Amino acid sequence: MEQPSKQEENARFISRLTKKTLALILAGGRGSRLKNLTDWRAKPAVPFAGKFRIIDFPLSNCINSNIRQVSVLTQYKAHSLILHIQKGWSFLRGESGEFVELIPAQQRLSGKWYQGTADAVHENLDIIRHHAPEYVLVLAGDHIYKMDYGPMLAAHASSEADLTVGCIDVSLEEARGFGVMSTDENQRITAFNEKPENPQPLVDDPNKALASMGIYIFNTKFLLEQLRKDASNKSSSHDFGHDIIPSIIDDYRVFAYPFNKQREGDILKDRYWRDVGTIDAFWEANHELVGVTPPLNLYDKVWPIWTYQEQLPPAKFIFDDDDRRGMAVDSMVSGGCIISGAKITRSLLFSNVHLHSGSILKDTVVLPDVDIAENCRISKAVIDKGCAIPEGMSIGQDPEEDKKNGFYISERGVVLVTPEMLKQNIHHSR
Repeated sequence: MEQPSKQEENARFISRLTKKTLALILAGGRGSRLKNLTDWRAKPAVPFAGKFRIIDFPLSNCINSNIRQVSVLTQYKAHSLILHIQKGWSFLRGESGEFVELIPAQQRLSGKWYQGTADAVHENLDIIRHHAPEYVLVLAGDHIYKMDYGPMLAAHASSEADLTVGCIDVSLEEARGFGVMSTDENQRITAFNEKPENPQPLVDDPNKALASMGIYIFNTKFLLEQLRKDASNKSSSHDFGHDIIPSIIDDYRVFAYPFNKQREGDILKDRYWRDVGTIDAFWEANHELVGVTPPLNLYDKVWPIWTYQEQLPPAKFIFDDDDRRGMAVDSMVSGGCIISGAKITRSLLFSNVHLHSGSILKDTVVLPDVDIAENCRISKAVIDKGCAIPEGMSIGQDPEEDKKNGFYISERGVVLVTPEMLKQNIHHSR
């Protein structure tokens, strides 16, 4: 009998591991650095890339990694997030033990809302025990990336780790917003500091530091023990980065799993991972998608990003007169859009956006259900869902005028416009 190849053995090994894994996606955060963009939705529910939401990326990673038991923990203004997951992620078969389940904050063990990332998991210990996984994969619900979690699980099991932390190289400036770690030659973590003022640089690159991606693999028994211990600590902030990881690295087997590089032929390239936690980062990550060869390939059939989307007609461009021509250049335009005698350049339009004659958009991200009236001029902006831009309005042309109109202007000059800023209180009862 022909013996299975090493590659086949590795695939089977990973497959067994993924079947024994429960993924917990922490999707309860507001994301306050996104300013008014999260006034009425949780950060994981924020639209991204024309037709998706941020939560679709970790969910798609789970499904594509063959991890089919997924719990999504929600809290802050979760209604749109819940609707999105119910509509778009209910295709798994419960009879086969597969699910994407929603777990709202329920004060199951205490009378308080979640106090930190570790507390969010601790509050749902009975649900974890009910599913009886061998491994628990804890994920942040607010990052944009593609990742096969199978090899990370294999590395965790092979190293006999108690905890494995997904990590990525970032600049020293960026590192101040992450958990930063140091490792030995075997990738064992020797130090971990959450959001340090002076991050420890890499040995081989003094301009970068090794940062946590908010991806953790725990042995289930070990996780339950540490969560109970942390819950009884009155001085703890009940956070994985602040409290649990620093407290265990000396006494337990805690390893880093580097995500940075992927091999394409003979070339090593950086993998795509974005924390779109600020208006600047959100605009840039969306804006770079309209490039000729963007770093995030949304057309990848091998690793598709799944989502829920309305059944909409194709985008339509109308009028071809010299002074009124509907056109888009270096742009992405989603279904249901009508470009009526307007011009867009280097911009990304989500679904059901209507641009009227004479309007010009440049370097702008327009979320769903926006109506832009005639003769508007908009540059380097993010227009929130449901906005109705009045005729002749200029956005991103004059900072003083933008401030006078009550718009938010980021450090890098991106203008955020929401319905409330336009005195259009679509979220309030009349």
